[in-house]
Amino acid sequence: MEAVRRWRSNWRYPTTLLCVYGFFSTVKPMEPFLIPYLTGPDKNLTTEQVNNQIFPVWTYSYLCVLVPVFLLTDWLRYKPVVMLQGASLFITTSMLLWLESVPAMQAVQFFYGVVTASEVAYFSYIYSVLDLKRFRKATSYSRSVQLLGSTVGSVLGQLLISFNLISNSNILVFTLVLTTIALLISSLLPMPQRSMFFHRRRTGQETATEGTQKYVDGTEDATEQTSRSKVSLEETGDDNVWRRGDEAGKEPDEKGPQEESVGAETCTKVLLQLWRDFRQCYSSRQLLYWSVWWAMATCGFNQTINYVQVLWEHVQPAQNFSIYNGGVDAVSNLFGAATAYGIGFTEVRWEQWGELALGGFSGLGAAALFLMTFVGNIWVCYAGFVIFKCTYVLLITIAMYQLAAGLSMERYALVFGANNFGALILQTIITAVVVDSRGLGLGIIPQFIIYASYFSLIAVVFSLRGLLTIWRAQRASKESTVPVKDEPPDSVENRF
Repeated sequence: MEAVRRWRSNWRYPTTLLCVYGFFSTVKPMEPFLIPYLTGPDKNLTTEQVNNQIFPVWTYSYLCVLVPVFLLTDWLRYKPVVMLQGASLFITTSMLLWLESVPAMQAVQFFYGVVTASEVAYFSYIYSVLDLKRFRKATSYSRSVQLLGSTVGSVLGQLLISFNLISNSNILVFTLVLTTIALLISSLLPMPQRSMFFHRRRTGQETATEGTQKYVDGTEDATEQTSRSKVSLEETGDDNVWRRGDEAGKEPDEKGPQEESVGAETCTKVLLQLWRDFRQCYSSRQLLYWSVWWAMATCGFNQTINYVQVLWEHVQPAQNFSIYNGGVDAVSNLFGAATAYGIGFTEVRWEQWGELALGGFSGLGAAALFLMTFVGNIWVCYAGFVIFKCTYVLLITIAMYQLAAGLSMERYALVFGANNFGALILQTIITAVVVDSRGLGLGIIPQFIIYASYFSLIAVVFSLRGLLTIWRAQRASKESTVPVKDEPPDSVENRF
């Protein structure tokens, strides 16, 4: 019993549970074959119904529930929302298995919107139960197992479909079993005692800070708290160093003052604090440029991922040929992971060359999309998709690093969430105008022409911006190396 108690008090216990949950919740063998499943004999839906009536619901529901779920995540302290994600995933798979009509599939997309919105709880949970020095490892583990689970699901689905080992219905039953395991594991997660905004903690050092305003309930004025945790991006040689309030300059394993719980703050104070932090974060021009790219590129990436199976079905119908969607998805995940991993060993001054990289690689992604659109060959489509996904993963990894380098953990969640929300607003506009049957209701080829042109616009804007940044840096470097002439001796005659 003592060994079990020690294990549960160790940082590996919640990390392991979260990783196991992340793995089982992302093994979805049917996901790469969703379009053939919906348009095949199992559901008998048309491609137009799936493309223009069913899939747009996911975007709308995601937008509607993202902000409420974000606030509920913090208020309920993460674990209940992680369990909500598992329950919503179970409901999604069950409805996909047993229901057939267009309204039923639209309801599936709504619950899947809840699943994706609840991702914020999965990625934020670990920060509330671990020490700062464990953040990097725990984040790496939790993200890696999700990628591993997605890859395993894609490979498994490809094998089951290609060799016709079991029926589509049985694949979904198998997915339900995995989802049930994930839901049970999520119930074992330890309940965090604090959160970023509603259940904050303050140190004894903060209580003694002079000039700090407090409310009647003992909570601190948000302006004072914001001023102590200012965003700073300092240059130390070639490295970016982030400082986090009073913890700046302190080693992660160094023991700080005793913490005491602040208690739940009112919703109004939390929203005011969020707004002040939001304004201060985006007052940094560099952070703003990277965030604009994040929102625009994520919007285009999500649209492409959502509808690429429709394009593949158009180029090569699944009813007539063998398809390899699962294998391609697995390969793109592995190459994307390798690309992201390689960034950690690349020594580049991203603050100088980053925007040009954003423009150049976005152009490569646009070229891949144009190839997928105009070359009616499924293998070209597959290769273009792998290139497109790898370029996005590469660039989003650089963007995450650049933004996280200058943010505290609280603002990390705020800025990343705001960027994704901006992407979702853009995605909703594009979906409503281009895809939805109540808008233009375009076919899949015109849609992908628009997506490729969209990434071309991103490439042009950020390439020009990157060239301007490099030119300014080189000009500043030349000016700093110009020798300064020696001044004449100080005297009354030349002093004025």
